[in-house]
Amino acid sequence: MKLSVQKRLAASALDCSPSRVKFAPDRLADIKEAITKADIRSLINDGVIIKEQEKGVSRARAKKRATQRAKGLQRGLGKRKGKATAIVPRKDAWMIKIRVQRAFIAELKEKEIVDAAGYKNLYRKAKGGFFRSKRHIKIYMNEHNIALKKVE
Repeated sequence: MKLSVQKRLAASALDCSPSRVKFAPDRLADIKEAITKADIRSLINDGVIIKEQEKGVSRARAKKRATQRAKGLQRGLGKRKGKATAIVPRKDAWMIKIRVQRAFIAELKEKEIVDAAGYKNLYRKAKGGFFRSKRHIKIYMNEHNIALKKVE
């Protein structure tokens, strides 16, 4: 039984692809007799001809991954590509480091652990990239006896 014309008409009426049009197997004789679009529409209303749901790609896995990433997970070494500077650019790394050092040096001055000359010396060294970290500043101060009081 060839129903390609009916399938094409049904697809047009349902506004979908002919591959998504499904016929009720027990009413094929009625479908064969339907030769106009009006006949097809009445069969659609009766539920003899139905439109199959479109298949899509599930976003569930992608959503789950996005929520994990928002928590800061799934960002380990195995997920990274490129150089270290691709993940944290040199300028950003420098800004983070220098802000910590400058805040620490300012705190030392505020608590009067270093005098104005010592502050200026430390600040200039930090600006020049001399110190690796906040800890390095403490080590340097202890070695050169810059602190007026004990550094905690």
